[in-house]
Amino acid sequence: MANLTPELERERVKICKIAKDAGLDCFETIFELITYDQINQFAAYGGFPVRYPHWKFGMEYEHLSKSYEYGLSKIYEMVINTDPCYAYLMEGNMLMDQKLVMAHVYGHCDFFKNNVWFGKTNRKMMDQMANHATRIRRYVDRYGQDNVENFIDVCLSLENLIDRYSPYMEKSSKNEASTEDLDRQASQAEPGLLRVNRPYMRDYINPPAFIKEQKEKMSAAAALKDQKFPAESEKDILNFLIHHAPLEDWQQDVLSIIRDEAYYFSPQGMTKTMNEGWASYWHSKLMTEKIMNDSEIVDFADHHSGTMAMAPNGYNPYKVGIELMRDIEDRWNKGRFGRDWENCDDVRERQNWDLKLGKGRDKIFEVRKVYNDVTFIDEFLTEDFCIRNRLFVYKFNKRTGKFEVDTRDFKAIKAKLLFHMTNFGQPIIRIEDANFENRGELLLSHLHEGIDMQPDFMTETLKNLQKVWNRPVNLITSMDSEGHLYRFDGKEFTEHKLSQPNLPSGNEGSNSKP
Repeated sequence: MANLTPELERERVKICKIAKDAGLDCFETIFELITYDQINQFAAYGGFPVRYPHWKFGMEYEHLSKSYEYGLSKIYEMVINTDPCYAYLMEGNMLMDQKLVMAHVYGHCDFFKNNVWFGKTNRKMMDQMANHATRIRRYVDRYGQDNVENFIDVCLSLENLIDRYSPYMEKSSKNEASTEDLDRQASQAEPGLLRVNRPYMRDYINPPAFIKEQKEKMSAAAALKDQKFPAESEKDILNFLIHHAPLEDWQQDVLSIIRDEAYYFSPQGMTKTMNEGWASYWHSKLMTEKIMNDSEIVDFADHHSGTMAMAPNGYNPYKVGIELMRDIEDRWNKGRFGRDWENCDDVRERQNWDLKLGKGRDKIFEVRKVYNDVTFIDEFLTEDFCIRNRLFVYKFNKRTGKFEVDTRDFKAIKAKLLFHMTNFGQPIIRIEDANFENRGELLLSHLHEGIDMQPDFMTETLKNLQKVWNRPVNLITSMDSEGHLYRFDGKEFTEHKLSQPNLPSGNEGSNSKP
């Protein structure tokens, strides 16, 4: 297999069998032995050997190389979500490190194959990346490097403007309302209308003339909605721009490439804590129980603890992920879940609670299949877990020059974690109207969740959106608890306070006025 040494190949076969016997279900996994320079190149490319030409990859490669040369960081493992999975081992690492990496990789591969959030990804992305590179190189030859690279710069600044959940949503067809639903719909439009359970009483309770009036109102509302473009709020802004922005054919293709790759990498961001926690759980378990020998214990403990280290004011997905997986397994083994457990307020009884259910292993396999980081933290993060792991909200004290605990309130801790995990902590932006005020302008709205947008990021994004749309771009958001409309026309920014603080909900018309 690949270019592994005979010793590494023997270890790979051994570890693969141990992983399968433990219940891990992986795609075929191909390991490549490469130099530190090659692994830095692949890491700069997001794990792929080939990507389209762009200066950001060179910048990332330089950063990784300098970090390695100065001893600031070192890449031990890298694995790609494809079928088969490709993983890389770095030459010169100790045998113990190589075995640890293999065990860790098999954990990742099992997660890639079985987690529902990776179910919509392109498993042949290795070939697709090469295809993307070829297409963009052709555009460089045809339209010039500066033109293509500058447009890629614009596209990359907008790559987060996608709907990360859209691949998992099936759009259902909308049917006309039945006669039986007429009264229900009309009652929603007019609260004074009575709901009718017996059809023969309809004409008496709700006169036909009034029903006709309600139908006309509903038809008029539907017609108004049809005039709005897009008819509903659009979160996948890149897809909208591909189909409706005044772009040349090659620009459309480049933007579609950026969008495709953004969607491919999206599940990795959505499951970072779970994915690393799952892989760390299995490398720890397999190494300590089946793989390593006595002479490797100290080195393993040293490297494993280094990976799991977490500063008081920091967040390490490896540490939080593995500890939560272990906590879930322990809780379901002992029966520490359900109504009886939640209602128990006896400290001594809770400490000794053990129903010996033995459901922990099945539960963590279930968790790895259906959850992402947001649902994972929301469902399984407990107050007891936060206390045991000192997972608090910290604040920098200028007087002492140290980070200190700001709050131990469990709800605040959980809310902060969920906020940073939702959409990767980035603002959620939607297109409300592509013909704002009948001028062909783009109207966007920001789903405000308690934190204002950063003005410098906002202005640069609006600039690049305007370059793609080629018409003025407007954004409705809240700043300092006040509604604002920001507009960029290609030359200057203008700002207007809104008379109404409410932002568009997505079901409203396009008559928002500053």
